[in-house]
Amino acid sequence: MASDETRQLILLRHAKSDWPDVPDHERPLAKRGRRDAPRIGRWLQEHGYRPDVVVCSDARRTRQTWDLVAPELGGSPAVRFEPRAYAAGALTLLYLVQELPSQYRTALLIGHNPGLSDLATSLAAPQAGGQSAPPAISLPTAAVAVFEFPGDWPSIGPGDTRLISRITPADL
Repeated sequence: MASDETRQLILLRHAKSDWPDVPDHERPLAKRGRRDAPRIGRWLQEHGYRPDVVVCSDARRTRQTWDLVAPELGGSPAVRFEPRAYAAGALTLLYLVQELPSQYRTALLIGHNPGLSDLATSLAAPQAGGQSAPPAISLPTAAVAVFEFPGDWPSIGPGDTRLISRITPADL
């Protein structure tokens, strides 16, 4: 849990999805995704990363990921299923985070690639005039990246955060 002076942003890519003959928005989780999502939820709980607000793409696979992660976390965060997060680029995802009310200290954003990995990479990048850019942050399915930053949600931007944790299901 973030202190009063800091906020935490948890980025979670949806778990592994299946490829049935349905529109992309309606693709469900695959068996591996249904196995990995609760494991990631337990990892978040064990490491004290408990969101008080969740912004989740409204796609079926992201909603199913949240449904499997949520029971492992405990608590009852505010949850918003957000159409703008579906197939969103990094900038749109950043705007969604910047819109969060200041009462929330720890936010979980569940979305898709390439936007989510691009957002993670930009958040961890040094500001202009700093050292060379760090390597890209790749978020495979059900991967998590946790960032910490001082200030309020509207102030979060590229290079303003510190990556404090990253995990993939393969690491567990």
